[in-house]
Amino acid sequence: MQGKLNCFYEDKPGAKWQQVFANSWPFYHDWFLIEGIAARPGYLTSSGELARFMPELMPIYHQLCTLAGGGDLTARYLSMYCPPPYLAACSQLAWVAHEPILIRNYDYNPDLFEGALMKTNWLQPVVGMSDCNWGLLDGVNASGLSISLAFGGKQSRGVGFGIPIIIRYLLETCHSVAQACEKLKYLPVHMAYNITMVDKYKDYSTVYVGPNQVVQITKDKAATNHQHVVEWENYALMTSSVERIDTLISCMNAPRQSEDKLLKAFRTPPLHVYKPENSFLTLYTSFYRPTYSSLQLFWGSHVLQQSIDHFTEHVYSKKQTVRFWK
Repeated sequence: MQGKLNCFYEDKPGAKWQQVFANSWPFYHDWFLIEGIAARPGYLTSSGELARFMPELMPIYHQLCTLAGGGDLTARYLSMYCPPPYLAACSQLAWVAHEPILIRNYDYNPDLFEGALMKTNWLQPVVGMSDCNWGLLDGVNASGLSISLAFGGKQSRGVGFGIPIIIRYLLETCHSVAQACEKLKYLPVHMAYNITMVDKYKDYSTVYVGPNQVVQITKDKAATNHQHVVEWENYALMTSSVERIDTLISCMNAPRQSEDKLLKAFRTPPLHVYKPENSFLTLYTSFYRPTYSSLQLFWGSHVLQQSIDHFTEHVYSKKQTVRFWK
């Protein structure tokens, strides 16, 4: 959608969110209708299921629908119930040898990247990378819980929510990994995903979810784009999913491992992906510190330091000079 990264702070939904929505809606409109309008559930079903499974989000949902113009189509889209498929390749690692951290690479088509890092205070303060305008790809909350997602490498689709709204819901309502795991037991998701999380208490988990399958809550620290075994071989080969998980395991087991070495690994192939022929590459690396509810973000040539307590608003272009600040 754009070659810019917009870092913005807005406690409750307002003019800033409305402008971001207006800029991205033409793309999301086409994406939402890519399979035809009949393929998307109606408003009553979509909003009703959101109210059933994530009732705490309903006041925010209604505010966003109003800001988006109050139309039927935008309300159905914002429910994120049974959306079109998402396919992204990511690597993520919870590391708790010293201070707990969550590191992740987000690999996707740069032309489809929303490019919005949001700080909000809806149900609690949250900083995260936006997707579908109010869902999150990854983030951290004021309670010291950090979460990221990766596609689970299965072609199956079912009845449930797009994963970004589930990540948002967890970060808005949970204070620990244990609480998030309990909620994931009953939240329906429309495709397979791997959710890695860590909290300030050094608890961690990777949870494997998907339609028509039992939720698997594990003590896996790392995840890429398959769930234990490869089911979609072509996708796993294209994204080097097995090679990347092997690299992450080697990193975890390396003697005298350090944060700097881990970060270097995430900024180096095979974890750092550049496959323009397949229209995806590593768009950013996130380095979350739940203890401080903070984030170090590597985007293009920029290195950003953001946190719940110290968040700087700015729009970054990949042609800009690198800016460092605290």
